[in-house]
Amino acid sequence: MTQLSLDTVKAQAKALRQALRAAGTVIGHAQALELIAKQHGARDWNTLHARLTRQNAPPDLALGDRVDGFYLGQACTGEIVALSGPAGHRQVEIRLDQPIDTVRFESFSNWRHRIRGTMDMDGRSYRRTSDGTPHLTVNKAPP
Repeated sequence: MTQLSLDTVKAQAKALRQALRAAGTVIGHAQALELIAKQHGARDWNTLHARLTRQNAPPDLALGDRVDGFYLGQACTGEIVALSGPAGHRQVEIRLDQPIDTVRFESFSNWRHRIRGTMDMDGRSYRRTSDGTPHLTVNKAPP
């Protein structure tokens, strides 16, 4: 049995809307999410969303953990040197193994040895670039 994810249930809601529309019944996206939540045994969409977020959250990070990920589109690895806040809104600071250049212009550079971000439950920063990509994504590195 595959593990249920937010992407899966959102896709189910979209498919439900399309099927109902084809049959002549139009419902909104929020109503489709509520129906899918009930189908999976949740009281409502918010309950299912919270359950899936907790269930699919990455392992809790700790000081000294080795991590990898991306910062402003650049692959990086390093060690967590500062950590605060609750899960879902955790501030993290990472000392990088190798500095990364966060500027994509040839005329100048901005080399970073440490990076910081506030992470959601999925290990992605809330801050985004203009194209919607998280500034920082963090994964616990394999031992």
